[in-house]
Amino acid sequence: MKVLLDTHFLLWILLDARRLAEYAWLKRYRPWGVSPISLLEIQFLGEAGKLTVKNPEFTEAVLADPRFLVDEVPLLILIRHALPLDWTRDPFDRLLAAHSTARRVSLCSVDSRMRAHHTLLVPELTSSKRRPKRGPEA
Repeated sequence: MKVLLDTHFLLWILLDARRLAEYAWLKRYRPWGVSPISLLEIQFLGEAGKLTVKNPEFTEAVLADPRFLVDEVPLLILIRHALPLDWTRDPFDRLLAAHSTARRVSLCSVDSRMRAHHTLLVPELTSSKRRPKRGPEA
């Protein structure tokens, strides 16, 4: 596994979203790592009415798709890596960052909080990760 996708990227790929054109470099990382946490987050989004998802068919389709490697991390290891991540209250972001850390694999995320705090990001996203604030011109 070369990269772990956050849930946004997984959905964009599955939906063939136009926004993916901004990330042409992403193809170099295939097959993409997917956390089971993203599968649960997608179910939650469906239950909240934010997207339409039909499970278990959706999950089975992701598991069968050769573009993805669904990577399981033992729950205790995931929790141990998630405990110190106090920079987010989003349980899915916290667990995805923990998954990335536990596997020592870069996370592919456009989430601003993730990009500001998580140290293992895909290199193509780190160049614009933190832009220094400029003071008033003298």
